[in-house]
Amino acid sequence: MKRIMIIVMVAALMLGLCACIGAQPTTSSDTKPADTTAAPVETDAAATAGTTAETAAATQSAETAGNSETQAPTESASTDAPVLRIYSLKGPTSMGLATLLQANEAGQTQLRYDSTICTAADEVTAALVNGSADIALLPANAAATLFNKAGGFSVVAINTLGVLYVVENGESVQSVKDLAGKTICLTGKGTTPEYALRYLLAANGIEDQVTLEFKSEAQEVVTAMSEDLAMIGLLPQPFVTAAMMQNENLRIALDLNSEWNSVSTDSAMVTGVTVVRNEILEQYPEQIQTFLAEAAEGVDQVNDDPEAAAELIVNMEIVAKAPIAAKAIPYCNLVCITGEGMKSMLSGYLQTLYEQNPKAVGESMPSDDFYYTGE
Repeated sequence: MKRIMIIVMVAALMLGLCACIGAQPTTSSDTKPADTTAAPVETDAAATAGTTAETAAATQSAETAGNSETQAPTESASTDAPVLRIYSLKGPTSMGLATLLQANEAGQTQLRYDSTICTAADEVTAALVNGSADIALLPANAAATLFNKAGGFSVVAINTLGVLYVVENGESVQSVKDLAGKTICLTGKGTTPEYALRYLLAANGIEDQVTLEFKSEAQEVVTAMSEDLAMIGLLPQPFVTAAMMQNENLRIALDLNSEWNSVSTDSAMVTGVTVVRNEILEQYPEQIQTFLAEAAEGVDQVNDDPEAAAELIVNMEIVAKAPIAAKAIPYCNLVCITGEGMKSMLSGYLQTLYEQNPKAVGESMPSDDFYYTGE
């Protein structure tokens, strides 16, 4: 009997050891910075926006059937002041929530909020469709796609403008036209990073003079640039900042947000939007205006004091280290744009995507009721 017990114990120990070994990541210290994967970026998440929206819409009735009691927002002490449930995606759009959520925890906000930060866009869209989320922060094109598939919500604000940057080793690129004859390495084939870049290349008359080389993730772009110093990269924040802090030879050559503004007067490069379920908009219009005011104040605080906000962002597990977050914040273009300005910027951006590939926005341009201007 003792012999049997010993054999069992040894087998259990061996299984545990194998499990631990299997759990170790296969990384190389000179090719994969530890911190650069800490913050998934909305532009990458938007790559699956179409599939995500279709899946969420298809499961809407199944998710909500017989579950109406759990979908209603929780009432606070005052029956006309609900606890608003916010779902957001881990990345720049959630960075703008940092001080608002801290104030909420301290009981310093006019309204009460329950926040869930997700690692994948489909978690956010599913929560919006099944009614678990009252407010959701989504990639702009994911919101358009989901609206065309399922509807039931409206955009109330733009929360993040462009977060894409052209980076290089050296000083060869000073304008978009300097990209002629070069190879640009990027992620997101058939998604918003590619569409935004192609739009700018075409606007500058050099689309047919640039070669695009696609990688599956941002770290592969950095690795390719280290192996070929002439390679140009297109990367999102805060990954850009993390990579530059580990490789002092990398330089931001172009800000796609600024370059977009230089060639378009009726749109803006939009990364993330804030949407609200129509049921909540109709029932609590004054509270949603209060939320937007508190969100705008929170974004201003993050932008005005990146050092303090960085600590909160690390606590939210969006970025691994505070120095990276603090340096990245000024480049993340965190905003809270509402009203007609929001509608003009966003519709122009979506129109640009639609002209390149209708599937990028769900096959058709969203109708006017996609935009909530507060009127």
